[in-house]
Amino acid sequence: MKKYNNTGSKDTRSGFGAGMAELGDTNPQVVGLCADLIGSLKFDEFKKNHPDRFVQVGIAEANMIGIAAGMTIGGKIPFTGTFANFSTGRVYDQIRQSVAYSDKNVKICASHAGLTLGEDGATHQILEDIGLMKMLPGMTVINTCDYNQTKAATLALAAHHGPAYLRFGRPVVPNFTPADEPFEIGKAILLNVGTDVTIIATGHLVWEALVAAESLEAQGISAEVINIHTIKPLDEAAILTSVQKTGCVVTAEEHNILGGLGESVSGVLAKHLPSPQEFVAVNDSFGESGTPDELMEKYKLNRASIQEAVQRVLARKK
Repeated sequence: MKKYNNTGSKDTRSGFGAGMAELGDTNPQVVGLCADLIGSLKFDEFKKNHPDRFVQVGIAEANMIGIAAGMTIGGKIPFTGTFANFSTGRVYDQIRQSVAYSDKNVKICASHAGLTLGEDGATHQILEDIGLMKMLPGMTVINTCDYNQTKAATLALAAHHGPAYLRFGRPVVPNFTPADEPFEIGKAILLNVGTDVTIIATGHLVWEALVAAESLEAQGISAEVINIHTIKPLDEAAILTSVQKTGCVVTAEEHNILGGLGESVSGVLAKHLPSPQEFVAVNDSFGESGTPDELMEKYKLNRASIQEAVQRVLARKK
């Protein structure tokens, strides 16, 4: 099993901030827009260094999306920033009509996604955003796993033409992907080679999948681990190649079981390679207040839950 080193815990939103700071210095077409959450989105450095290319819209998320769509007409590359709930659920009509339908080059960047928003509770958490965004024609959907990957994805989106949704989080998490690893939109990353079961994870659950795989190895179970950072377009070839070998799959995500990564993987398998699948995801419910660790434990989104899902799917495989 290949070892991935945790080089220190960082929040993924800081990876976005670092990416924006670099883009500010290297790409004069990039502009930033924020809905009254500069510190939370780590927009501080971009705003300080490029005040003429930053717009503080205030608590007016729908206006922010409309302004961003208009900026693209003049060749600008707008990156909008607010909480994931306000980036998607609150402004879905504006995104659908002004960005997706019009194929505008807007990058919708969303922090504080999923349960790990924590103590702010269910009204600020969102577990439906991946489903909302992947259903929009032409929308690229990315969910990064650590600081380095979030920075790399931010840089990659500036070079990618078309509407995109970038999802990241609030808490500090292990930073384990190489800082110089290229980010290729739509290309899965094989983290560990295995033969008994495929674990496909996204976002904060990628590290948990790696740790689970290490524990499973000690039990004599060989788990292949794939990091799906791009939910749409989905790397179907990587999924099918792996499941063809292992014969079963576990998907893991900090999202509702409906509409997320697991559902996308199921669609691929149903069409091309029907196989046993188990889901690690929130079972069709809202979240609640609590620390990130408490919530991930209660809603069974962690390494232990991944191992349990592996045992279930192996039993079905036999």
